[in-house]
Amino acid sequence: MALFLKKESEEDGTRIGVWQVSETEAELRAMTSIPSDEMEEISFIKSESLRKQKLAVRALLDAMFEEKVYLSHHDNGKPYIENSALNISITHTDKYVAIILHESEEVGIDCESLDRDFSAVEKKALSEEEIDDLDDEKRNEQLAIYWCAKEAVYKKMSQYKVDFAEQIEVESFRLRGEGEIEATFIHKDGYEEELELEYITFDRHVLVWVK
Repeated sequence: MALFLKKESEEDGTRIGVWQVSETEAELRAMTSIPSDEMEEISFIKSESLRKQKLAVRALLDAMFEEKVYLSHHDNGKPYIENSALNISITHTDKYVAIILHESEEVGIDCESLDRDFSAVEKKALSEEEIDDLDDEKRNEQLAIYWCAKEAVYKKMSQYKVDFAEQIEVESFRLRGEGEIEATFIHKDGYEEELELEYITFDRHVLVWVK
């Protein structure tokens, strides 16, 4: 069992779990209680890495819930638990999967490897002001956090055709092992919604979440 991190906040009610994907596909299948329809969907996935990530999500759900839960997705891809009112967001990389849960608030979470090249993110997802805040020495790490923060906000808001550069503004932050980030989501009608995010870095990965 590779439950890497379990974090519960009494202050805001969020529950976060992180699973390190260190098992073989066969080991993950053996340790998880996957509903037959969910297993059938996983079996059709051609990529072994992606199959393992999906199985690890199920292993993490088993570790986070005492009862068996049934995971499904809305038409826009947003996950939900059929037999629970908890809001959920999911993220996965080759090495880690993570979920965030909350009783009443929509949530978003994203994880990325810091060894990935994030240079494309600069043109695709950042505003000119955000680009100006980048530090050349830590540029890739900052871009990773910007990307994860915007992805987490995007997952929370669950809206179609979001312009990451124009609609999701991330305030300047100091790069540390963990910290808080302020962001603003600008709705298409111009309404601005203020958001507070948190992040941690571990094992050359960054994890960002928002409630």
